[in-house]
Amino acid sequence: MLRYLKSQRNIAFLLMLILSFPVSAIAANSTSTPNIVLVVMDNFGYGEIGLYGGGVIRGAPTPNIDSIGVEGFQLTNFNVEAECTPSRSALMTGRYGIRTRQQPEGPPRGIWYGLTRWEITLAEMLSDTGYATGMFGKWHLGDAEGRYPTDQGFDEWYGIPNSSDQAFWPDSDSFQSDAGVEFTRIMTSTRNQKPKKHEVYGRAKRATIDREITDHALDFISRKAKIKQPFFAYLPYTQTHEPVDAHPDFKGSTGNGSFADVLAQTDAYVGELLTKIDELGLKDNTIFIFTSDNGREGIKRSFGFTGPWRGTMFSPYEGSLRVPFLIRYPGNIPPRQVSNDIVHLIDIFPTLANFAGGDIPQDRVLDGVDQSTFFTGQTKKSARESVIIYIGNELFGVKWRNWKMLLKEIDEKSYAIQNMAYPSFYNLIVDPKEEEPEKFYLDDTWVETPLYEVMEEHLISIEKDAGSPTG
Repeated sequence: MLRYLKSQRNIAFLLMLILSFPVSAIAANSTSTPNIVLVVMDNFGYGEIGLYGGGVIRGAPTPNIDSIGVEGFQLTNFNVEAECTPSRSALMTGRYGIRTRQQPEGPPRGIWYGLTRWEITLAEMLSDTGYATGMFGKWHLGDAEGRYPTDQGFDEWYGIPNSSDQAFWPDSDSFQSDAGVEFTRIMTSTRNQKPKKHEVYGRAKRATIDREITDHALDFISRKAKIKQPFFAYLPYTQTHEPVDAHPDFKGSTGNGSFADVLAQTDAYVGELLTKIDELGLKDNTIFIFTSDNGREGIKRSFGFTGPWRGTMFSPYEGSLRVPFLIRYPGNIPPRQVSNDIVHLIDIFPTLANFAGGDIPQDRVLDGVDQSTFFTGQTKKSARESVIIYIGNELFGVKWRNWKMLLKEIDEKSYAIQNMAYPSFYNLIVDPKEEEPEKFYLDDTWVETPLYEVMEEHLISIEKDAGSPTG
């Protein structure tokens, strides 16, 4: 009896220790390999979803997307590149676009060729770690042989190689079939196989493709769960890039126009992904991320919303560079966390590498920093304080803490670059709209030093970097 009582006391003591142990410490010592679901919207503004001041006021509540932040971490200062291709390059490599596909001596913005095979992608890193890798959606990082997703680490792909503006072509009265321009087609591929071309990507297909992307992802997740293989499901949705055409099931559903219909549609699709993860018993071992490649489109007919920020995509302003970011990893990332610390898209690569137990490339510059301890609450501050701002090949400025320095500005109507005799300095807390640049005869002249130091360090790094091979 005495032995029994002692054993019971020991068990009770161990339970007390376990219950009092910090969640972050448990996470840090977890040996399970997490699944990863990464949803990236296209030209999706900061202020679209409920947690960022949108949702109902945008014509459609977003409870499913919002739940990711409620159950996890919401960033209000998550930074991306000013346009699609550099952002996707940054996400895949953890490197600024200037290193991967935008060398000054190369073609404008590098869009003709995309990523070189030399680059190590997020999919390749995770694949080497034992993950099944599936991509379903828009690639926009190369449409030539050797440059497709399944050439660069993905086991399977369903989607489009480039952009949704090409969906206008088949229905355009002015399209000239003898011009040597082919219609974009939906494509499928498996690793290292030549992609197959399917239906023409016109307006009808544009309205249904995100439904199909979701279905392919749901099937992929189910298949990999069945064989108990960790998976990376990457869903770069095609919405809300123009044309914003809702699926027939959602067209007119909100009564608030096509953009609101698509917002409701996207929330429903994300809800299906979350439900599937729950049904398969994978919730506690799945990292789920929702974000965007850049802010809303600048064309007048676009109804995207940038929240409190100035500017649209292709500009150096916060409405272009700051987008929603929500991450959920139950038991590892504490719920209901919100931070305005700076994090950048290039940080996703090293952060997921840490969570997944993957290897970081050692033979090249990695601009991203590991944010895993920040997300899990083991550290209170982001691992970065600054980001560099490029548009195409041109260095526009730098952001440090709540300050921004712009060497150039852009006319938001014509997109003409305006070179200044002297840089503009903005305090993003005091002046979130970037309307009143600080003058150097005012009180904050001290900020010039840290901003220039960040930029100088970056430029030295670029000068020493040979860049990726051209082949």
